[in-house]
Amino acid sequence: MMKKITRFLIAFFWIGFILGVCFVWTWFYMVTHNTQNWFGSMPELEALQNPKSNISSELYTADGIMFGKYYRENRTNVTYEELSPNLINALLATEDIRFDKHSGIDLQGSFAILWYLIKGDKRGSSTISQQLAKNLFRTRGAKYEGSWGKKNNKLKLAINKTKEWILAVQLERAYTKKEIITLYLNTVDFGSNAFGIVTASRTFFSTSQDSLTINQSAMLVGLLKAPSTYSPVYNPESALVRRNTVLEQLTKYNFISTAQFATLSKEPIGLKYEVENHNKGSATYFRSYITRYLLKWCNDRGIDLYEDGIKIYTTIDSRIQAYAESAVAEHMKTLQGKFFAYWNGKTPWRDEEFKELPYFIEKAAKNTDRWKVLDKVYEGDTVKMWKVMNKKIPMRVFSWKGEIDTVMSPMDSIRYYKHFLHAGMLSMDPHSGHIKAWVGGIDHKHFKYDHVKQGARQPGSTFKPFVYTAAVDLGYSPCYELPDLPVTFQTGDENETWTPQNSDGEYSGQMFSIRKAMANSINSITANLVKKVGPATVVDYAKRMGITTDLQPVPALCLGVFDVYLYDMVGAYSTFVNNGVWTEPIFITRIEDKNGNVLQDFVPKTREALSEETAYLMVHMLKGATEEKGGTALGLNKYGLLWNGAEIGGKTGTTQNYSDGWFIGITTQLTTGIWVGGDDRCIHFRSMNDGQGARMAMPIWAIFMNHLYSDPKTGIIKERFPMPKAPLSVEINCKKLKEEGQNNNPDLPTEPNTKKEPDKYDF
Repeated sequence: MMKKITRFLIAFFWIGFILGVCFVWTWFYMVTHNTQNWFGSMPELEALQNPKSNISSELYTADGIMFGKYYRENRTNVTYEELSPNLINALLATEDIRFDKHSGIDLQGSFAILWYLIKGDKRGSSTISQQLAKNLFRTRGAKYEGSWGKKNNKLKLAINKTKEWILAVQLERAYTKKEIITLYLNTVDFGSNAFGIVTASRTFFSTSQDSLTINQSAMLVGLLKAPSTYSPVYNPESALVRRNTVLEQLTKYNFISTAQFATLSKEPIGLKYEVENHNKGSATYFRSYITRYLLKWCNDRGIDLYEDGIKIYTTIDSRIQAYAESAVAEHMKTLQGKFFAYWNGKTPWRDEEFKELPYFIEKAAKNTDRWKVLDKVYEGDTVKMWKVMNKKIPMRVFSWKGEIDTVMSPMDSIRYYKHFLHAGMLSMDPHSGHIKAWVGGIDHKHFKYDHVKQGARQPGSTFKPFVYTAAVDLGYSPCYELPDLPVTFQTGDENETWTPQNSDGEYSGQMFSIRKAMANSINSITANLVKKVGPATVVDYAKRMGITTDLQPVPALCLGVFDVYLYDMVGAYSTFVNNGVWTEPIFITRIEDKNGNVLQDFVPKTREALSEETAYLMVHMLKGATEEKGGTALGLNKYGLLWNGAEIGGKTGTTQNYSDGWFIGITTQLTTGIWVGGDDRCIHFRSMNDGQGARMAMPIWAIFMNHLYSDPKTGIIKERFPMPKAPLSVEINCKKLKEEGQNNNPDLPTEPNTKKEPDKYDF
């Protein structure tokens, strides 16, 4: 009887073997002879030798911190040497213990699978090389599917397995064992949009792949069997059981001892889960802006930002950025509390007479994305649309104490959010043009609008230095005196005139040096200078110093009535610190491909806008705000910034109805600009006491600079502004001039510059 059984098994084996050979030969013949209808195609040889996996592109700060990624599959590649030995051991023990002994196909494991199937134990027999082939080339997708696979699922599985066997053998010939393990761990899906071991380590444990512990490695390897089923986030109990199964495998193959297993298996998972999110992390507004720039840059060069793994090295300094975000949050939280108390439940959207604007919220609602969607859904039926807009629903809203889960209607939420004040902040190295910090708003998740480069607002008195620059460059000394008296301009209408008012509505009649006049932000004297040099000349100087928005050569220009970008203003003020050379603010230093080859180095545009002497004299003028009696930046003294060797220049700015508060500060190393205001110009304080730039914006600068000066790692130190190499042609010691009775303004222009159009500059 035993002989008959033995003969039957031998015959069964050989019949199966011959059928298998015939199947493989038929399959191989049809594929290699391009007869692919039955079995489908195979990846080309070139694809096997150069397998491409989608690699995330990465953003780096100037100090080497990765702070942003672009991906369809969140993946970062590493080398074998950068992998934790604990991870490799867990992978081999669980997935392919004979990995070092086979050449892509584990025959012992393949035959053993029959025994496990008879026992009813479902186990996989794929080697790491076979799994890599499946991951890299998507062998089970439609691309390589033949007609037989479409008709029969079992036959489809056999065909796919055969392809993976052959691909595995070819991969083993093309790569070393270490390279195969590395390729596998770089491409495998761990769930939670974490592709590859680098992202998985950060997502689940907030650690790096080279620092994974035994338990962390066991959990990640355990995920590979079924990322959803064994997710420690959604199925923690199953994940724990699966992790301990991997620990058992490590014990079975002597990677760890029985005693270690007993200890490790009792430990909790220790999850530190955080999925990468573009609303989280550092410089969120900057990352949003640079994304639009990079998409165009990549498109022009045939590069896929989301798959080609380029590395973008930015100018942002992670430490300076962190202090900028902290300063904005600290001050805006306090200011918002004052704003709520100021209006005390009343609506802040008011006209120039401080009367509530009718239908303001309704008009705002019609500009929302929600309204546009409803318009399509209900085909313009406004009755139904307003019903939805006024229906209360659960939502999570922003507050300075943290997000609040509440129930309110979309109209209520618009009304709620319109009460918030916003901010923009930009800090750059005035010499290199490198932007060191970019804060576009108070919270990127809830307020997407970027107040650095996306939105332009009236600069108020921060525009005045362009007037004084024109005057100084034309020969007016900082000590030149003018009276604080009304100045009247003829408008386009012969019967109308315009006389700018000082902020307090009064004229002192006193004589002021133009340095003290700028420091005190006296409108009448600024207007007097505009009358002398001409509005067109002022526009010309503003343009050559980097202002890109439309400026009209009219007298009101001197009070900052035309919108400008914070981005442009910071670049312009940097011209003073950089010896008169305007340097374009830049945010990228270089871009590399995934192999480290430089695709482009970025060098800022520069232009000699002012003489070195004029630039220094303007630095001296700006210092007046912190040195002259009545200077608008003397409030910095309470922050301890106006002593201990730090020379500071600056200018505050406030628009006529207090809707915009500005401060731009200069030091030897940084030019920093800040804007604060409502989302709409009609949302603001009602008085200069609360709504001025010195109260709304300047405290952010003070908090920011104190942080920088207190942290040696930032490299920001207290310094004095250097004098020009050549002696000054004018005396800037006004007290000395008065004692000597000198004018110091020979051959001053007696007529304004009448040039109609400013020069055109290439930005």
